[in-house]
Amino acid sequence: MLPWRSARLAGGGAVNAAAFATVALMPILLAAGALLGRSQPARDAAADVLNAIVVRLCLPAAVLLNVPGLTLDWHLIAVAGVPWCLLLATVIAVRALCRLLPVLAPARPVLLLLVPLGNTSFLGYPLVETLLGREALPYAVIYDQFGSFLIVSTYGLWILARAGGASPSWLGLFRRILTFPPFPALLLALVLPGPLPSWMHPALGMLSACILPLALIAVGLRLRLRLPAEDRLALIVGLLLKLLGLPVLAWGLGCAFGLGGAALAATVLESAMPPMITAAALAAEARLRPELAAAMVAYGLFASLFTLPLWAALLR
Repeated sequence: MLPWRSARLAGGGAVNAAAFATVALMPILLAAGALLGRSQPARDAAADVLNAIVVRLCLPAAVLLNVPGLTLDWHLIAVAGVPWCLLLATVIAVRALCRLLPVLAPARPVLLLLVPLGNTSFLGYPLVETLLGREALPYAVIYDQFGSFLIVSTYGLWILARAGGASPSWLGLFRRILTFPPFPALLLALVLPGPLPSWMHPALGMLSACILPLALIAVGLRLRLRLPAEDRLALIVGLLLKLLGLPVLAWGLGCAFGLGGAALAATVLESAMPPMITAAALAAEARLRPELAAAMVAYGLFASLFTLPLWAALLR
């Protein structure tokens, strides 16, 4: 039996059907992007345009639609703290594995960058809503913005700078955080006294619904499945840590922090998302084994077609 068929989702058969349709659509969108990439000379530019639409329009819309009205309490602080704990665990695990298996040492910067950073926005928002229900989505936004986004904007850039022999500028990091469109939207959403007026919901809902198809087509445009032999072990180790090890640890941390229900489910599922597209793009730009970074994203997406519905089923 396929894992998504056994998922117990709130809302009964209609939601089960929606979850199955969403997961089934993911490889179709990836394949569509890959086919377009073969016939499109400017495929990288096209992928950049799609990603820009997602980052500048769709993600802020999802934040403004789902976060206003949340009360800042221990549950939100705990959800935001879990990815930072996972980051510490990842650094310890990757360093230990590289010492135990010296063949992994050349891939260490890529593993340190892509294992702790998941695709918690492009894929996370729509998949958490589909697999767990709408009540889990605000927790996914908190996990992504105060966890993944801040990590890639600070730790991620620090890893890239260290690998390149430079020191990152703290002023530059701060400016990057403030100018990333979803983050000001999150700050605005947190200070609003309640949800936005109902007349704004259809437009925001339309924009947020575009995250998954646009992001997956953009990934497909750059999809590359070939990988040098020396990087295959690093690929396997990285995906095992990302898709299996971190969710188990996130579940334990969530329980230890007193999380339950939608907060715990969203936290675990966000930790199980495949490696972050943005982190892979940064690694490629810095010439840090770009083939390995791209392969971790591509193979991670394919593997998550099975692992994410399985985690959702276990959480339900």
